[in-house]
Amino acid sequence: MNSAQERKRPLFEGLKVVEFAHMVAGPLAGTLLADLGADVVHVENPGTGDIARHLGVAKDGVNLLWPVGSRNKRSVTLDLRQVEGQELARELVAWADVVITNFRVETLEKWGMDWPAFHAVNPKLVMLQITGYGADTSMRNAPGFGHMGEAMSGVVHLTGFPDGPPVHTGFAHADSVTALMGAFAISSALTKRHDPDFDGEWIDLALFESLYRLIEWQVIVYDQLGIPAERAGNQLPVAPGAVINTYLTADDNYVTVTCGTPRSVQNLVRLLGLPAEDFLTTEQQGAGRDHLDQQLREWVATRTAENSVEQMHAHQVVAARVYSAADIVTDPIYAERNDIITVEDPNLGPVRMQAVIPRLHNHAGHVWRTGPALGQDNDLVYQTYLELTDERYAQLRAAGTI
Repeated sequence: MNSAQERKRPLFEGLKVVEFAHMVAGPLAGTLLADLGADVVHVENPGTGDIARHLGVAKDGVNLLWPVGSRNKRSVTLDLRQVEGQELARELVAWADVVITNFRVETLEKWGMDWPAFHAVNPKLVMLQITGYGADTSMRNAPGFGHMGEAMSGVVHLTGFPDGPPVHTGFAHADSVTALMGAFAISSALTKRHDPDFDGEWIDLALFESLYRLIEWQVIVYDQLGIPAERAGNQLPVAPGAVINTYLTADDNYVTVTCGTPRSVQNLVRLLGLPAEDFLTTEQQGAGRDHLDQQLREWVATRTAENSVEQMHAHQVVAARVYSAADIVTDPIYAERNDIITVEDPNLGPVRMQAVIPRLHNHAGHVWRTGPALGQDNDLVYQTYLELTDERYAQLRAAGTI
């Protein structure tokens, strides 16, 4: 293979990952690795499978979340409640480079599938363990879902309008950001896996921690000023800019506008035809925040979304239409980026979904399958990867272990 061909191989090609995880946070971390070439084996309960197969929106009885959420993975069935299933799980761990789990701590300990047990089987293993409250806390065995993590992180307290209740975002926010942080942590640990003294890595990640980390200023602001930041609608509680909001257009769409620097505020002032001398300094701009907001609201209300954004762009004002999914699939920039791809699904036919993100130009990932059928890869994983004998494989099948 020449160097040009070598550059085209996905970065994680050859990386072996096993998922003992369900729902969103753990599996999405695995999907992000799979998109960049990792061989991800998703372990599911025989008969019922991952509960994520059955939740959410469906078309003619076919789940619409599974094809994307579990794309590029292999599915095997394994009854982890059986001793034989737990033994086979440890064999999968011995084969793997990475394990991802979001089972309860006490469950993993009872089944001999916690970090000490797995590390003994595979000393070079990288293990991502996602829990609600952390694997080493007094609430280590308490159940946790994404909304709980969002609430604990501080983000929900900051989201919404001052006179309204706190608001969760419209997707699995904490789960998704936890998955992203988990994939980042796995990637970081893997940079050391070929070192002679590498003794594996246990990544212990609670559902609230990733979002908490991303709101960088909330703790220091409270520490130094003694008051927590409060909801500010579409503004930011510590925003430096004089204009940050959404505005209703004449054609009943919304545009979002951000003027985060003094110069960008001046650009907006010129667009609105206001006296530039009244908004020269940051102090003047701060004092005139409400006036600018109202003037812009009235200006946008008389124009279509397309015309508003065009004029603001012409004046170097940062603005965008607030997109729905219908806008996304027809947007020219999404098309130019090839961010929407079409993949063949055995149940739905051709389906559109997100392309692999982030884009790596020299080691690009790709989508080679939608979410697999339950147990679709049992033969491949157990007989080829783990090299189980025909006799043992047949016995495990007969016992309902797989």
